[in-house]
Amino acid sequence: MTITSRPSGLTSNEVRRRLVEHGPNLAVPRQVRPKVWHWLTRALSDPMTLLLLVAAPTYLALGDAASAAIALGAIIPLAATGFVLETRAERALDELSRMNAPHARVERDGRMVEIPAEGVVPGDLLELREGDVIAADGRIVDVAQLAVDESPLTGESSVVDKAVRGPAAATRVFMGTTVLSGRALVVVEQTGASTEYGRVGALLADATPPRTPLQHVVRRLVVRLGMVATGFCMAVAGVELLRGSGWGAALLAGVSLAIATVPEEFPLVYTLYLALGARRLAREHALVRRLAAVETLGGTTVICTDKTGTLTLGHVAVGALVTADGTRHRGEACEGEGEGDGEVDALLRAAVLASEPRPFDPLDRAIVAAAREHDVDVDALHAQTLVRDYAFDPTRRCLTHIWSDGAGPFVVASKGAAEGLLGRVSCDPGARAALEEMLAVLASEGMRVIAVAAGHVGRSTDRDHDERALRIVGLIGLTDPLRPGVSDAVRECTDAGVRVVMVTGDHPATARAVAEGIGLPRGDNRVATGTEMDAADGPALASLARETAIFARSRPEQKHHLVEALQRNGQVVAMTGDGINDAPALRQADIGLAMGLRGTEVAREAATMVLLDDNFATIVVAIREGRRIFDNLRAAFAYLVAYHVPLLAAALLIPLLGEPLLLLPIHLILLQIIGHPTAALAFEGDQPAADVMQRPPRSARASLLSRRTLLRSVGVGAGVAVGVIGAYVLRRDAGASAVDARAFAFAVLLVAEILVVFVVRAGDEPFWRVGTRGNRSLLGVTAVSIAMAAMVFLVPPLRELLKLGTLDAAQAAAAIGVAIVAVVVPSVARRVRSGGW
Repeated sequence: MTITSRPSGLTSNEVRRRLVEHGPNLAVPRQVRPKVWHWLTRALSDPMTLLLLVAAPTYLALGDAASAAIALGAIIPLAATGFVLETRAERALDELSRMNAPHARVERDGRMVEIPAEGVVPGDLLELREGDVIAADGRIVDVAQLAVDESPLTGESSVVDKAVRGPAAATRVFMGTTVLSGRALVVVEQTGASTEYGRVGALLADATPPRTPLQHVVRRLVVRLGMVATGFCMAVAGVELLRGSGWGAALLAGVSLAIATVPEEFPLVYTLYLALGARRLAREHALVRRLAAVETLGGTTVICTDKTGTLTLGHVAVGALVTADGTRHRGEACEGEGEGDGEVDALLRAAVLASEPRPFDPLDRAIVAAAREHDVDVDALHAQTLVRDYAFDPTRRCLTHIWSDGAGPFVVASKGAAEGLLGRVSCDPGARAALEEMLAVLASEGMRVIAVAAGHVGRSTDRDHDERALRIVGLIGLTDPLRPGVSDAVRECTDAGVRVVMVTGDHPATARAVAEGIGLPRGDNRVATGTEMDAADGPALASLARETAIFARSRPEQKHHLVEALQRNGQVVAMTGDGINDAPALRQADIGLAMGLRGTEVAREAATMVLLDDNFATIVVAIREGRRIFDNLRAAFAYLVAYHVPLLAAALLIPLLGEPLLLLPIHLILLQIIGHPTAALAFEGDQPAADVMQRPPRSARASLLSRRTLLRSVGVGAGVAVGVIGAYVLRRDAGASAVDARAFAFAVLLVAEILVVFVVRAGDEPFWRVGTRGNRSLLGVTAVSIAMAAMVFLVPPLRELLKLGTLDAAQAAAAIGVAIVAVVVPSVARRVRSGGW
């Protein structure tokens, strides 16, 4: 049906002009990625950065330009780490978007050409065919039985018949929706951010995700200690001034104490661990868009997952054929089939005629494949003339084709929801009962079931008239195999205390069968429908979310309500999604998981993680990795606490004893920006504990370090503090200069740093028993730490820069001995007291 005279397409020159005017046709506006200056600016709000900005001019005032340069240079890794690693993930996402970018057929310079959808401009004449993803919003000017799936945009699962009649909306098509059948010519009216699709994407692009619980803990710790550091800084500087020290020396003493107090390594190590975790996950087909998601994964308590393509392979095939008398036949052809072949042939012929000649939809493809398997001449059937194409009707719940072979009466063929056709198409009561019984059986086996009807009319007039001729010819059961490993993944979730909630648009019996197939706990196998969700108020929906693990006949927009209900119940929710209308749920969820293969760009932009293989098992791998990272972060933070004790003690006590500073700001900068994070990386390579997926998820309110772990770390640090301060004071009492005494104490500190790693890693076990325990990076990190310590004393320019004296072999051996006494002996003594070796 044509509405207006057919317009012509654009010329190349006009296209170039409109591209400049309107910009590229991007479904989601490209976000401006953070620049280096942005990250440097953000770093200025960090307490450690502010201290470095104080230390640098102080060094300059004292004539030490090299130390001032190091203090300023230390700001760069603080700002650059997150920038480099997060932009790497964004580049990977951009590449994924380019791989999935749709194309469009438009008329240019008088001929139809295929171009990337990004190049479509307002005024283009767009040709639509079955299977096309519509590239822009526009007005239909010519149409033939066009049916469009608008569920990615509206959330409604029904097919929309674009018959170009009734309200103006019926004459329009929208970006991101899919042509299921028919054809059309469309004049493009809106592109990019001006489309309905683009408006959703723009809103999501501007949203800022909240901080995770651990981010709040780390930030709160650093800020509070920054405030304490300010007080200490002023106090120590005041003491130095009262003693008659100059302003420069007093300020250096105060800044040294402040730098020792602020644990700047915490956010730095936190970012490094999440970034390395993100790299590991990328190898497992999970692309992390925001680093904080890696940490949140470890606390996930509920996974809300799609069925098709996530729990299943998304490969639809005919699993069963039920003829009109209720007799069940296999989906594939078998040798020796005899009686009933005619009825099976009639069923498949009718199903083929109710399918598109060039099928795009997986259902039609499965029917055609099964027909060919049974030696049905599909090409001959589709070579007939398609007289009418009645698109899927949400009320009738079926679609109908009218065919003519040019000789006899017209053939009417229809297929659709079994409940719908069985309820309104002519059928013998006994056969109807048998078919309804088979419908229940096939659904209980996890199949999606459709009914097929056929008939003849002398002439075709309208849909009501034509469909009166239909009689049921049978049912077709469609299978979608479970993904390999899904059952094991669900079992692993159950053992880990993580609920799995399946959300699907399928029949409740089909959903229950799939749930049993993947091993959802039987106690959770109550099925709730979308209708029940609509009828439930806030408390009722919260109860439904708490007690139900299967949601069937649900619409995509109901996911958002489900996520909110689960979060009100105190759950940490991971939600999968692929459509435009899934975006609010993905943004609302603690972890939004978009599909990389079949997902829309809006869904990927809304998500915190993209599953590159659309596989449920990948979610479980990500949760396991999140728990491993959190455990290793706790160990790394315990190490950093232990090592901050001697830094703080030296910065506080040495000035009070009237001695020259043991640790200058430059020492503390190098330790906290380079030394400590390097040593802390030894924990990152630790393998997950044997019970990592046998314990419940951690509470969002759980403390970062338990009281016992904190006290143990402080105890280990206190031992190091005694060794370092004692070594410095005794060397000074023996007449050594400040630089020589500092060199000896600094050597003790660096050796102890390495030993503390092994003691803290062991936890309650003897460190000599734990060894490397599968941590291949531990020896490498240890070797790097030893090399860095050696360079401090063996490279004269570096030694002079750090204001350290020289160490001979005897003094180096003595420093190692003091470090062993300070770290290892207390650990051995604890084991002796506890009786555990």
